[in-house]
Order: sequence, then C-alpha cells, then structure tokens
Amino acid sequence: MKLPTQNESVRTSSVTSGTPNAQHHAGRALAWQICLSGMLALAAAMGVGRFAFTPLLPMMLHDGTLNLNTAGMLATANYIGYFLGAMLCALHRSKAPITMIKGGLVATVLLTWGMGLLHNDILWISLRLISGMVSAFVFVYSSGWCLHKLTQLGYPELGGVIFCGPGIGIMLTGLSSGPMVAHGWSADSGWLAFGALALLLALMIWRTYRNDPADQDLSPAGASKNKPAGETATVKREVHLQVIAYGMAGFGYIITATFLPVIARQALPDSFWPDFFWPIFGFGVALGAFGATRLSADGDQRRLLTISYLMQAVGVSLSILLPNAFGFALSCLLLGLPFTAITLFAMREARRLRHEHASSLMGLMTASYGLGQIAGPPLATALVHRSGSFSPSLCVAVVALLFGAAMYYRLSRRHPYPISQ
Repeated sequence: MKLPTQNESVRTSSVTSGTPNAQHHAGRALAWQICLSGMLALAAAMGVGRFAFTPLLPMMLHDGTLNLNTAGMLATANYIGYFLGAMLCALHRSKAPITMIKGGLVATVLLTWGMGLLHNDILWISLRLISGMVSAFVFVYSSGWCLHKLTQLGYPELGGVIFCGPGIGIMLTGLSSGPMVAHGWSADSGWLAFGALALLLALMIWRTYRNDPADQDLSPAGASKNKPAGETATVKREVHLQVIAYGMAGFGYIITATFLPVIARQALPDSFWPDFFWPIFGFGVALGAFGATRLSADGDQRRLLTISYLMQAVGVSLSILLPNAFGFALSCLLLGLPFTAITLFAMREARRLRHEHASSLMGLMTASYGLGQIAGPPLATALVHRSGSFSPSLCVAVVALLFGAAMYYRLSRRHPYPISQ
C-alpha cells in the first residue's frame, strides 16, 4: 500500500481548510507521511543496503562463495564506503537533495541485486564499497530533508520515528533469512529477494520525495562549516575528547554486528534460535531510536552516552559469558537499544559545543566513528585465525566501549553543564 503523496495531502488540506481543526489534522497527517517515508527510506538504504550482509553471511559461507577472510574484506569495504560517503556529505553542500535520495534508493536496489548476480571477489568488494557510500547519502539527505519538513510543519518531535528505519530494515531481513535457510535458498537468491524488498520500500515512498525550491539550499550537515572564532582551550580539549570517545562506539559494536549470526551458529549449531538474534537486534535499534526522543535534550547528554556505552559493553560481554540462547538474545537487545540513541546524544553534544557551527564537528565525529567501524572486522578475522575463537576480538570491543564510557563520564565531571542549562 502506497503512502499518500504530498500533493494529495495538500489537496485534502485545501478542501478542509475551512476550520482550524481540519487544518491541524491535515498538517499532522502530512507530518506523519513525511516521517514514515523517511523511516522506510532508511529501512531500504541502511537496513537492507548496508546491513543485509549480516544475516546472509552464514548462507554465503555455507554455499562456499566466500571464506571468513573475504567476509571481513567485504564488511570493511562497506564501512570504508560509509565513511567516505559521510565525509562527502559533510564537505559538499548538495543543491539537489531529492536527486540524491532517489538516486541512492535506485542504487541500493541495483547494488543489492548485483551481489546475487555477480560472483567475483573484486566486484563484490566494489559493490559493498559503493553500497556503503550510497547508504550514507540516503541517510544524511533523507533524514535532513524530513527533519526540515517536520520543523516547517511544526512537528519536530516526530523526527525520532525516522531513525527507527534501520531497525525496521534489520528486522525484515533478519526474519526473512531463517525461512530462506529452511527452504534451502542460496545466498544469491537471498540477495535478489532483499533487492526486491528495497525496491518495494522505495516505490512506497517515491512520490513523497518531490522537489521544492525551498529545499534547494538544504545542507545535510548544517549551516556553516567553519569553526567559531574565540573557542576556549577548554572547549577545544572537550571537542578532541568527544571525537575520540565517539569513535570507540563505532569500534565497540561493529564486530558483534558484523559476525553475530556466525558466532551464534557456531555456539548453537543445532538450534533454531540463531535465526532470531539479528531481528532482535533490529527490534532493539527501532525501540531505542523511538525511546531516545522521549528523553530531554536539556540534560547532560554525556551521562546518557556513558549509560549507553555501558549497556553495549554488557551486551557484548554476554555473548562471551553466556553463549546460549538467552545470553545471545539479551546481548542483541542491549547492543541494539543504544545503537541510534548514541548518535542522537552525540550530535546534541556537537551542537552544544559548536552551536550553529556544529557541522564540522559532526563530520569529524562521524569520521572517527567510521574509522572505528573500519578497524573492527580485520581485527576480528585476524584474531579468529590466531585463536580459533571470536572471544578475543569481542573482549577488545568491550574494553573500547568501557574506555569510551569512562571518557564521557570524566568529561561530565570535569566540564559540567552551566547551571542555566
């Protein structure tokens, strides 16, 4: 079922504009249309285009189309692509956000199909690299466009719904992979099916994204890209520490998020539970994204980041200490709940430190997060070959998350918010 287009909503508004109550309902309907469209766009680009590799990895290993080394290279290529895409968005101010969104959705479908139709390691690495860049484009431009529209309509609080999209996509792909395995599907068929899913999601929202002259100067990262004049030494130090601490989150979650189905199937070879762990992670992502918007933006976000990092550290630890169905399920939930919330809290911190000049800091923090993601898979595969287990790399991830939590807690103690905040 297709969502109503903006034109249809505007026509409804014009017909019912005789009363303020009718105008209110029409405006709220349009706001929900926009935030749901943003959610489905991120479900396609992130949940399918970026993260469908995780539930399909055990199928690819079973089919013999790749080995663990190649899997690590494909994962790293995707994270490098996301890093490059995010940096391009931060440095380049596009005058055609709608073109970037629609082009990214089309590319997501084609790149996902390409993984099922092509069988060459070099081509696969190229596809995953480009897919990472495309997912960054859609994430930045779609969320920016939708948040801008919601603010115009007077419903900025609905923005949190948009960021449920990656979790929704992860749940859809994760729940689909189990039946695929049960019915003897190959990984190639899985890629083709997920490409069709991305196409369906794109078609549902295609007409919502339409050009508006007022949108042409939208910048995905904010207004100014220059550092404000007169920044104190204390603020500069806090900025540097924030960048390092945020990078710890990228490294801390990525090993589990990349290799979770493989780890679970090794620990529970004859169980049906591994088919549900990745969807549980997706459910946690969606639930956490929605729940984070209910928390006050006026409180100390560094305390919230500390709690989020500790929650993820416990989640990763459980996959080591309790390698059973309950342990993995709880691990996935605790890893997923803070996943998007961490980004929300960290970007609020960037705006607090740099105000209207926050975009350069956001780009730097995103780059640090991306570097953490890039470093994770190669380290994991190297330690697996050395030890025969994922446990050493997961322990390193726990240490990284604890280190990040300690940094944010120390920042909150040494640089408390002004009383007025």
